[in-house]
Amino acid sequence: MRSVAAVVALVVCMHAGLWSLLQRQQAVANIDAPLASVSYSPYAQSQHPDYGDRPTPEQIRADLKILSPYTNTIRTYSSTGGGELVPAIAAEFGLKVTLGIWIDKNEARNEREIQSAIALARRYTNINAIVVGNETTLRADKTIDELKALIQRVKRMSPVPVTTGEIWTVWRDHPELASAVDFIAAHILEYWVGIPAEKVVDETIAHYNKLRAIHPGKRIVIAEFGWPSAGYNMLKANPGRIEQATVLRDFISRAEAYGIDYNIIEAFDQPWKTNEGGVGMYWGMFDASRHAKFSWAGLVNDPDHWKLGGLAVLLGLLLSLPILARSNATFGEAVTLAVAANVVGAWFATIFAFWQTHYFVLGAAFALGLGMVLLIPLAAIALARIEEIAAIAFGRGPRRLIAAALPAPDGFAPKVSIHVPAHREPPDMLKATLDAVARLDYPNFECVVVINNTPDPTFWRPIEEHCRTLGERFKFIHDDNVAGYKAGALRLALAHTAADAEIIGVIDADYVVRPDWLKDLVPAFVDTKVGMIQAPQDHRDGERTVMHHAMNGEYAGFFDIGMVQRNEANAIIVHGTMCLIRRAALNSAGGWSSDTIVEDCDLGLLVLEQGWQIHYTNRRYGHGLLPDTFDAFKKQRHRWAYGGFQILRKHWRHLLPRVGGLTREQKREFGVGWLNWLGAEAIGVVVAILNLVWVPVVAFAGIAIPDMILTLPILAAFVVTFAHFIALYRLRVAISFGQMMAAVVAAMSVQWTVARAVGYGIWKESLPFMRTAKGGATSKGPDFPAFWEAVLAALLLIGAVVVVATNYKQIREINIFAVVLVVQSLPFLAAVAIGALEASRFNNFAYWHGIKARIALPGRAVVAKAPVDQKSVVSNQ
Repeated sequence: MRSVAAVVALVVCMHAGLWSLLQRQQAVANIDAPLASVSYSPYAQSQHPDYGDRPTPEQIRADLKILSPYTNTIRTYSSTGGGELVPAIAAEFGLKVTLGIWIDKNEARNEREIQSAIALARRYTNINAIVVGNETTLRADKTIDELKALIQRVKRMSPVPVTTGEIWTVWRDHPELASAVDFIAAHILEYWVGIPAEKVVDETIAHYNKLRAIHPGKRIVIAEFGWPSAGYNMLKANPGRIEQATVLRDFISRAEAYGIDYNIIEAFDQPWKTNEGGVGMYWGMFDASRHAKFSWAGLVNDPDHWKLGGLAVLLGLLLSLPILARSNATFGEAVTLAVAANVVGAWFATIFAFWQTHYFVLGAAFALGLGMVLLIPLAAIALARIEEIAAIAFGRGPRRLIAAALPAPDGFAPKVSIHVPAHREPPDMLKATLDAVARLDYPNFECVVVINNTPDPTFWRPIEEHCRTLGERFKFIHDDNVAGYKAGALRLALAHTAADAEIIGVIDADYVVRPDWLKDLVPAFVDTKVGMIQAPQDHRDGERTVMHHAMNGEYAGFFDIGMVQRNEANAIIVHGTMCLIRRAALNSAGGWSSDTIVEDCDLGLLVLEQGWQIHYTNRRYGHGLLPDTFDAFKKQRHRWAYGGFQILRKHWRHLLPRVGGLTREQKREFGVGWLNWLGAEAIGVVVAILNLVWVPVVAFAGIAIPDMILTLPILAAFVVTFAHFIALYRLRVAISFGQMMAAVVAAMSVQWTVARAVGYGIWKESLPFMRTAKGGATSKGPDFPAFWEAVLAALLLIGAVVVVATNYKQIREINIFAVVLVVQSLPFLAAVAIGALEASRFNNFAYWHGIKARIALPGRAVVAKAPVDQKSVVSNQ
């Protein structure tokens, strides 16, 4: 405990140190005097200039009280809708006002604006100029000639100078507009053209000098200069609090030195400016709550850096506390888990900071909320996988695993009844299974064969005859009215089991068992607490095709990795075949149940809830057959996933705290296991579909770009999943690298299948039990088995191309979103790849042997290797 605590403390300290190293500080010129002018819009966070509540005098007065120490002048943009209140209140604080007239296509409003502005200018002496329109020609609300006419009309009535606010290129390209105004009010906002923050001041002064050269003798004011504190990048221009403070302080210092008249945009953030992309809301020197974003003197830094860092470190520590309960954790295990916990803590802190520092309309808030609902389970899944990596790579070896044959006490040979349920199974395949049973090196067993609901005598008569040939140990039962699918057949077998049989063995109809199966494992039942012994599944036709080679590698991972680890908590998933059950345990659990389509997993959980011990061995004591086709593989996985969801619905109460039956470790294994399998695949598909729906918004709306806090975790989860697969296969599964990579493809290929099964499980209580086609009798069907996966993969890839092609501003978040779309297409592409492989000549090992022969060195003798004889492999094992 002390050593684990020391590791956790060390990692937390390193986390805090990393935040210290990441703190950005920059020396910039101090600004001691008030600013020349600042843009001011009198709208609070929940207000909008076009509708809703109007600003009140009290609200404006509070704002100007905050601003008065920072500036001598404020620039407004409207003379109605609350803007008419500003001059009088500004006079209370000794502030001058550059009064704005808002001009757009609404002529009635334009007229009200003009009349109000003229009246205000005649009434209040602190108004020093009138600005007719703001970027009116840029928005194409007025032509140059129309705007000139409005300016000239206002000039005839105004007691103060009159101008208009336009971007600097308009003043460069239209000298006739400059001749119509009393002074030039140029907007130079280099963020919008993608100039990096470190170059923006130089560029701005260069543009100012160009205007001076073009319009000699004309007064020129940089009427808008600023930088956003948050949002998305524009080409090479990056928003940020430090960037904003640095740019503003540098510009003001140099403008004062050069005698440049200027106005800073703007005083307060304006959350209503959603029409200006992701940055329109964040140009204020103060946030919408009227808190200063930075200091005008001293080093420039993020004032919230240590708030965020402190929260991240605290969350990392809290998430690391469960590690302290692992008193047997090794150093490497504790370090891995603590680092992962602190990474997740930093992510949660970043989310909190994002929520606190950004403004949300309803849609954006909903998107963030929905994203978190999906990403929090994804983070939990990633942590569970990292924990498994840590346990296997750095933890202590398995202690409950039956790794070798168990010695039998003298005279201990309880009777075993082996049950073989079958439904329309190929007779030759089933005969091979029974022949293997007959060869068992165990003195006291019987075999009950039940062929259920198979009226065609070509399936059952040869088996009946074969059982007679094998002798009295073999009991044959044929019944065409068995209810409850496989569970019903097993109940029927139990009814015909010898009264003195203490142990029930279950194998599938395709399994060829090794002679030492019972001899090696039955001695475990000497311990009266042991209720079941489970051996892994394996297959003898893995070299039939490339596809079967991949599938066999994928199955091996479950039995050599997940089952071994779960066995340490006495929480394995019982999978029926190659299973030995104490008859008393079977009876105490109520026997085989038909209320799920995975009766074996259901029984195993019931046995555990009764307090029995279940042990696992990863030694191969039998070999069956793989699904014949990719479609059969998917149907089998669909049945397992749907059945898993059925079990979750049936047993979830047993996973609750303070509910007896299962231990805390068992509850955790089953809960995390279901989340890790069913949840990961379902969430992956849901997020992919939601991202597809979001593609048009990102590509064409330009304001609903997923932030990196929502996209990077998806990529991180994929990296963790891939690393989990590769690392644990290399550590635990004895297959080649090529087969391992093929297994990766096979594992990804069933994401859509598992997600569909979860969907069925949510709204449909039962599905019929579907036999998995095995034995080579079933050929590939006429339909492409991965049609919907192909559709989803194509849409995701097209979506990625579309968002990149429309990313004219080179916004990083959009490119990351495109990468996410590509990554999310990989499981669907994997299914398409296997479906296409199955139908091609590349699926035949003979083709690859031929390729190998053709690329051999000239003159070198080449012997083409025949496919591995799996039967000989089985016999040698």
